[in-house]
Amino acid sequence: MKFANPTNDIAFKKIFGDENKTEVLISFLNSILDFKGNKEIKSVTIANPYQVPKIKELKNTILDIKAINQNDEHFIVEMQVEKDKEFAKRSLYYTSKSYVEQIDKYLN
Repeated sequence: MKFANPTNDIAFKKIFGDENKTEVLISFLNSILDFKGNKEIKSVTIANPYQVPKIKELKNTILDIKAINQNDEHFIVEMQVEKDKEFAKRSLYYTSKSYVEQIDKYLN
């Protein structure tokens, strides 16, 4: 019998990417990331991980997980298995887009 590798993006989303499995995903992430106390994740969103740019020339991005911890800090969790020389730039890009999406909450 062969099992799906959960580090594969498709397998990860198949295993954890269901609204009914968020408690399992939160427990998994808190355990693997060793988050405790106020750093523990309290909610995750993966239902719509696509960040479509408002300007058509910009690149679409796909995030694995958007999370919120007990301190109401918002952050992203990206699955990265292989070395990627552009990972730092891509991470900054993902984080920037996620940050910009939250600006309206603080301006109103």
